Amino acid sequence: MLTGRRYRVEFTPEQAEFTELIADTCRAVWNTALEQRREYRRRGCWINYNEQARQLADAKNEHEWLKQAPGHCLQQTLMDLEKACKTHGTFRVRWRSGRRWCPSFRFPEGGKIAVERLGRKWGRCKLPKLGWVRFRWSRALGGAVRSATVSRDGRYWYVSFLVDDGVKTPAQHRSTSAVGVDRGVAVAVACSDGAMFDRQFTTPGEAERYRRSQQRLARQKKGSANRRKTIAIMREIRKRERDRRADFNNQTAHELASRYRLVALEDLRTRNMTASAKGTVAEPGTNVRQKAGLNKAILAKGWHQFEVALQNIARYTGTEIVKIPAAFTSQTCSRCLHVDSGSRESQARFQCTMCGYSDNADVNAAKNILAAGRAVTACGDLGASRSAKQEPTAA
Repeated sequence: MLTGRRYRVEFTPEQAEFTELIADTCRAVWNTALEQRREYRRRGCWINYNEQARQLADAKNEHEWLKQAPGHCLQQTLMDLEKACKTHGTFRVRWRSGRRWCPSFRFPEGGKIAVERLGRKWGRCKLPKLGWVRFRWSRALGGAVRSATVSRDGRYWYVSFLVDDGVKTPAQHRSTSAVGVDRGVAVAVACSDGAMFDRQFTTPGEAERYRRSQQRLARQKKGSANRRKTIAIMREIRKRERDRRADFNNQTAHELASRYRLVALEDLRTRNMTASAKGTVAEPGTNVRQKAGLNKAILAKGWHQFEVALQNIARYTGTEIVKIPAAFTSQTCSRCLHVDSGSRESQARFQCTMCGYSDNADVNAAKNILAAGRAVTACGDLGASRSAKQEPTAA
């Protein structure tokens, strides 16, 4: 199956300069093509990738700076734009800003990419127009390279290889147990068997340094060297936070997928849940500050990233992932199935107003998720009135 391998790159000064040039060219092509698509939509017309790729080939004859970047990198940029417009809509796709966008571009032809190991810590790869590039050999490649993506995160450049490792999904998991998982704000992951997984992604010292950097940034002049230094410090703190969150989600997902055959999750729409509550000028929102704090707490736990990591590792373990509706899972008693919002006494405590059952609120919700997940697997689906796996009722 296809998987990713990411390594930190050590460019020479000439390669770093040329990489910045390729990234700037891809960003310019993205913004120009997006503006063209929006203008076509305003006129009631539509333009697709094929037409824009043809116009890009003609534009190379008029603009020499387009010829400096690899042509297939520019074509991949147009393909990504096509996919983004079809998924989100032309007017919802964002521009790529020179200050906010993290530069990245892709080499799609794996046959033209050669990878060699130089020693215990170093390797090198040959990329079109860049030549041989050194990178830190932090793990084995493990398969044939299909494509390579060069990106920058903070002050470092990385190369990500799409690799076909030849592994197939097991027909059956080695275990027969199941677990329900509740994602929360107080605890990142709570399981139906009582296990809880959580971690602080930012230390108190980093939080204080970030707060002081924000204050210093507000007093600095835009475009100054000191302002750029302050922004670099803030980005480095956020990068460490993202790395810790990704590491936590991957480790937790690996542990759950290795131990359980069935993992039941709530079907959470994180993007909708973290939408702003400001509203409009005519109809302003209510409890805006409280909603902003909740949005920040949800995004800090990485709910969607954990779900993606779980789906990724499930391909190797054969784990079945079931999503169920999230309505009333935190208000339902897992013992008597009585639904009452008053049973949720606090963020961490649940006590049923009917039978008196008491448990951790997140664990009780995880038990309800597990019961609903087992019901889904027993009936086959949620959408049909009667699943094909169900026995027909007597006439």
